[in-house]
Amino acid sequence: MRLNKHSKHSLHHPSTLPRPVSLKLERWQRRGIYAACAVLALSGVSWLIAHFWLRGAGEFGETVSPLEPWSMKLHGGAAMYGLFLLGTLLNGHIRRALKGRHNRGTGWTMVIVLSALVLSGYALYYVAGEADRPTWSAIHWVIGLALPFLGVLHVVLGRKSTAKT
Repeated sequence: MRLNKHSKHSLHHPSTLPRPVSLKLERWQRRGIYAACAVLALSGVSWLIAHFWLRGAGEFGETVSPLEPWSMKLHGGAAMYGLFLLGTLLNGHIRRALKGRHNRGTGWTMVIVLSALVLSGYALYYVAGEADRPTWSAIHWVIGLALPFLGVLHVVLGRKSTAKT
């Protein structure tokens, strides 16, 4: 076995053992993520309720509920804040988890689902025409409704795995 300049010590020396990796988020990150997720979930569900069940009949046909545009504006603002918070996770939490091989199943699923939400939200705003808007909308809200459950699962499994170490 050839030793390089960093392997001066025996293979069982404490300095050569992997150090435990802390994946715990800063308090401001955790609170911000929980707040953004709560606002996103509530504003998204509010939009769904307003869009599908609170439309009234007007002089020229179906009318839009006043709750619909306000919930969409709140949802868009919370999404921007959520993207900022996601960016704060990239260098610390996600990079360290990948390096330490922690909670990779739900972690990668979170990355994929969040990417799909960002892409479908972008498509709704910039790509979708009137004909395909319902399809993009359904993709976005179905994924969005699943995300809180996935987020809770990710946190629970992450806390369990760090409790074992």
